[in-house]
Amino acid sequence: MALEQMEALGTRVRGLVELIQELKRTKATLERDLRAARERLIVQEERVRRWERERNEIRLRIEKVLGELDLLEHIKGSKEVALD
Repeated sequence: MALEQMEALGTRVRGLVELIQELKRTKATLERDLRAARERLIVQEERVRRWERERNEIRLRIEKVLGELDLLEHIKGSKEVALD
């Protein structure tokens, strides 16, 4: 009976060793995936910052052009009134 118990214990220990090895492989894979995801996040965050800067620049340019158009319309309106 002791021999059977030792064999059963040995089988359980081998199973646990295999489980631990599988868990270590899974952990390594997850850590690698996490590093890759963090790197992609850094790249995406930089893209978002760049797009926000570009959007701001475009908004400022549009506001400037609209202001110039308003000024031109105001000047044109003043000249029409002066001609009447």
